[in-house]
Amino acid sequence: MIRKPLHTSRFNPAPGLADFWNEIRRPNPYRWPILGLSVLPVAAMLWWGVNSTVYAEPERPKITYITTLDAARSDAEIIAENRANQELKDLRAAAEERIAQRKREMYKALGAAAGMDVEEIERKAEAERAAEEAAAAKRREAAVQRANESAAQ
Repeated sequence: MIRKPLHTSRFNPAPGLADFWNEIRRPNPYRWPILGLSVLPVAAMLWWGVNSTVYAEPERPKITYITTLDAARSDAEIIAENRANQELKDLRAAAEERIAQRKREMYKALGAAAGMDVEEIERKAEAERAAEEAAAAKRREAAVQRANESAAQ
């Protein structure tokens, strides 16, 4: 007997369920064991997945102390080393400023050759640099104030 499909859509589960119901209804001595064995793997996986909770042990922090400095240094040695490091930092900052100034001069020459108003561009750039420096000074001042307030408490 040829049955007409209930619906022509290929996403309709009704024909499959009707066919399953017809097969399970037929008298077959193995239908319940087969059905039980078919459900068993999925039920076992679901049971294992639902009942297993694993919390990973948090990773222990790795603390590395500065081992290159002598622990028995005097305050005078520390101050001398800090001054030397500050001088080196100042020299590097001066070198970076010279390089930045040279780049600005090169870009000004290039802009002048291209017919741009380099004086206006320079004024805008100076204003931006001044605003950035003012913002940085304000942030430093706020940080110092917070540090002083926390030290006073």
